[in-house]
Amino acid sequence: MREIAFIKQNKDKWESFENYLFNNISINPDTLSDLFIQINNDIAYSNTHYPKSKLNIYLNALGAASYQKIYLKKSSISTIKEFWSKEVPLLLYEKRLYIYFTFILFFVFILIGVFSSIYDESFIRGILGDNYVDTTIENIKKGDPAAVYNNHSKIGNLNSFVSITINNVRVGILMYISGFLIGIGTFKLLFFNSIMVGAFQTMFFKEGQLLKSMSAIWIHGSMEIFAMNIEAAAGFILGTSWIFPGSFTRFQSFIKNGKESLKIFLSTIPFTIFAGLLEGFTTQYYNEMPMFVAFAIIFATLGLILYYYIFFPIRIHRKHKNTLKNMLEEYEIQ
Repeated sequence: MREIAFIKQNKDKWESFENYLFNNISINPDTLSDLFIQINNDIAYSNTHYPKSKLNIYLNALGAASYQKIYLKKSSISTIKEFWSKEVPLLLYEKRLYIYFTFILFFVFILIGVFSSIYDESFIRGILGDNYVDTTIENIKKGDPAAVYNNHSKIGNLNSFVSITINNVRVGILMYISGFLIGIGTFKLLFFNSIMVGAFQTMFFKEGQLLKSMSAIWIHGSMEIFAMNIEAAAGFILGTSWIFPGSFTRFQSFIKNGKESLKIFLSTIPFTIFAGLLEGFTTQYYNEMPMFVAFAIIFATLGLILYYYIFFPIRIHRKHKNTLKNMLEEYEIQ
């Protein structure tokens, strides 16, 4: 058989196997077993008939990768490294529309909070509570609008960090698992939290302290709020698995998307912990640090989490994009 004919005959099978190996696309165990046997047969055929071909190199690489994935146990360090550097980014790319959708909702809800606060004087108090608003206004008069974050003691800082982090992780878990019933719970929590952010910032705007407040609150808030949106996206992935099962049964779709969304949720925890560290140990010094330093921290933390969840997945996807496609282009096969 001519080499091009051999490629045309088998390219769909190789593509399916490569998607399983490199893009974490699930395959039925029986189908996977058949594919593995067929790939090894194709390797033997290619070694015999096309020993110096690029096709032979490709198939042998595919076989080596399959052997490593199926038979070799990885060390815990390499498993952790692959989770952060490959598995999560590829999932984030695959589920990127959920993430974009969540951020669109977040900004729409913030605008609702902002305009509601501007046109209704009682809205801010209704969202944030009279006691919090009165305390904040009193702090503004004293020249320390974010005094609520002040805690100048090592023990106090540590206690703040622990309590803040536990609370933020709890909120994240709630945001995620609330998506179980077609995402309704996640939607409500995202709505309330986004409205609150809008009302909160509008309160400072009305008092002429928007920039000063942002230099304090967003030192930790850039990571905390970004992570909250990723947790909400994971909740929507979990919830919509019942509605959009694709080629799977609803139960299979729920199990598959449940595992994938859980991995995405777990990826936010280090960022949530780091946000807690910043809130417990750094935010309180906003009044003593130059504003450009505060905003440098804000943009650095925002840039880090934005890169990992938005730009890094695109880069990894391109890196692991189907090598079969490149080979087919060389052979001019559609």
